[in-house]
Order: sequence, then C-alpha cells, then structure tokens
Amino acid sequence: MFCYASGNRIFADYLGIPHVPGVGEIMVFCAAMVGAGLGFLWFNAYPAQVFMGDVGALALGAALGVVAVAVRQELVLFVMGGVFVMETVSVILQVASFKLTGRRIFRMAPLHHHFELQGWPEPRVIVRFWIITIMLVLIGLATLKIR
Repeated sequence: MFCYASGNRIFADYLGIPHVPGVGEIMVFCAAMVGAGLGFLWFNAYPAQVFMGDVGALALGAALGVVAVAVRQELVLFVMGGVFVMETVSVILQVASFKLTGRRIFRMAPLHHHFELQGWPEPRVIVRFWIITIMLVLIGLATLKIR
C-alpha cells in the first residue's frame, strides 16, 4: 500500500508523504509477501502445523526493512512493528540487566514467554499481541495524513 501511495503523485501529495517515482514495482513484491504470509498464517493458527524458523523470519524482517527504506517510511514501520520492537527491546533489557546487576527484569525473554510463565495461556498472549498490532497499524496509517 505504501509503495502504491508513494509511487502515485496524487496520493503522495494528499497524504503528505514523499513521492518516490518507480516504486510501483515494489508493490508486486509486497503483494507476494502478503500472499505468502497469509498462506503461512493459515497453517500456523493455533495449534500450529507449520513453524517459521529464523531464516524465514529474518528474511521477512529484512524485506520489510528494505521496502520501508525504499518508500521512505522507516518511522511508520517502527510504529507498525511495535510488537516486534517491544519483543526485541525486552531481550536487550533482560541481557543488559543480567550482565550489569545479575538480576532479571522479566521471568524469561522475549516478552511473550514472560506472560506465559505468569500463567497466561498461549492463545491469550497471541490474541492480545494481535490487538496491540492492529492498534499500532491503525496509528501508523493515521500518521500518514498528519505529517
């Protein structure tokens, strides 16, 4: 969506985002990522039948980062990916705290394991993170017009 909006001068001017000529081709790549992601999520629903390893997750994150840089929307990706940022920051804080003070902040890092160890069932953690992600995506989309 950002690719199309950035590549279309009328939409870019309306939303107040930089017009980047020639990014329409990235839309095809993004559509392929969405299709592959939906196919993965179909079989990854609780209880999961298929798991994504580090190779797939890191490649997907890198692809999202490259697309954000290409369409000049890095901050929006940071906001929309807030759950991923929160998970990463929880690991950084846990490691730093343990190395500096010898104490842990969370029962286990990343953050979703902390909630599971507090007694939350896995589906509850997943759905709560979905809700947070939906809210962050809506906030990210809303900021397009505000700028």
